[in-house]
Amino acid sequence: MQIRQTLGCKPFLLLVALTLIIAGCSRINLAYRNLDTLIPWWIDDYLDLDRAQEKRFRAQLRDHLSWHCQTQLPVYLDIIGQLQHQVRRDEINEATLRTHYQHAKQAIQAITEEITPTTTQLLRDLDDAQVRTLNEALEKDRRERAEKYLQPPLDQQIRERAERMGERVEHWLGTISAAQRQRILVWAHSLGEHNRLWLDNRVQWQHALSAAVAQRHEVGFDDRIARLLQGGEAFWTAEYRAAFDRIEQAALDLASDLYAMSDTDQRSHFDSQLENVRKDLGSLACLPE
Repeated sequence: MQIRQTLGCKPFLLLVALTLIIAGCSRINLAYRNLDTLIPWWIDDYLDLDRAQEKRFRAQLRDHLSWHCQTQLPVYLDIIGQLQHQVRRDEINEATLRTHYQHAKQAIQAITEEITPTTTQLLRDLDDAQVRTLNEALEKDRRERAEKYLQPPLDQQIRERAERMGERVEHWLGTISAAQRQRILVWAHSLGEHNRLWLDNRVQWQHALSAAVAQRHEVGFDDRIARLLQGGEAFWTAEYRAAFDRIEQAALDLASDLYAMSDTDQRSHFDSQLENVRKDLGSLACLPE
């Protein structure tokens, strides 16, 4: 079952990392084969690269994708196989879900470390106009997210949070029961003003990024970007840091409870969805023999 970031993704949609994440989140095989379409879309959202920058970025991206496919995807295949085995033996519980959650965090960390040098170079080489474009894009991102997630009254935020989670769960389990839907609603209420905490935290991280990019020609820039990408917790707000463990545990408890409440058809659907992902991953030509 997918525990998405209710727990909070890397706040800035890093170009290379995001392309890799997209390739791992939906129709993986399709995404890998259509990077020429995906890449300009994300570049246009945040940066206005010149021809030389884009050419270098594409070459670096090919190297990152090759690394990801040959070294990381075989690990994902093993983990998916383990999860399928646990589903079929009815061994899914809070402990096994926590283990898989830790695997996911390790995978994200590995990707982040891999793309840090490319991202650092990309940011260092921006001219003043490109930095303004980046900051304007981040400001637009903040306005749009505030409008979507903060402007509605709290009860509407909670209802929409429950609806989003319900859609994610149904992707993996199929149609959910009234009891499962009620459990999701209880979880959504338990998070309270999480939208505000999450967005305040996101804004603080983005401000730290903008401040670092403003000093991109100063000594220590590489280290500042590495800390932002690889150790983002250091830039969390105090409120978000204080609430994180509770939010994390609430998501794991939800996933565990929903699975415990699932019937035979839902578990079969979950197994089928995992098999679809496994086949998508396993069909990539870049995998080692």
